[in-house]
Amino acid sequence: MRRPFRAPPPTKDGPRTNDEIRVREVQLIDHEGQNRGIVPTGEALEIAMEAGLDLVEIQPNAQPPVCKILDYGRFKYQSQKKAAETRKKQKTVEIKEIKMRPNIDTHDYEVKMKAMMRFFSEGDKVKVTLRFRGREMAHQDLGMKLLMQVRDETAEIAKVESSPRLEGRQMVMVLSPIQR
Repeated sequence: MRRPFRAPPPTKDGPRTNDEIRVREVQLIDHEGQNRGIVPTGEALEIAMEAGLDLVEIQPNAQPPVCKILDYGRFKYQSQKKAAETRKKQKTVEIKEIKMRPNIDTHDYEVKMKAMMRFFSEGDKVKVTLRFRGREMAHQDLGMKLLMQVRDETAEIAKVESSPRLEGRQMVMVLSPIQR
């Protein structure tokens, strides 16, 4: 006879609280922040119940585990708020692409350089792609000269992350802003 399949109990994320703490004794910190020393778990639970709060395991790997008496709902809310705040402060670095041709006109070049400067000021990396068409492939030195000009003009605010290299019919160079 086969046993019916039983799913494993759901794993709870976050610290263990109240009756989930299954050790004999704990290092107790009460709701006022006072260290009460090593206390039997049952007694710690009673103290928490009297205060109308929860017994929360703060450091489960310590010997004995460190538990604190606090309002678990409020604790959970504040930790979520703190995590959201750190996510908000994080900046993702994007790679913006500027496409050029070897025989680019001076005004077009200036417009592209202005856009590049704006990207650097926003903290983004810039990938400069120089596209060769038809017989322009015979004049790769012109393309290299143009990319070196871009590098020299952005030297104060950007550094070359990946030097110019030929990929098929295009030459690619990646610049990243210098952190100040």
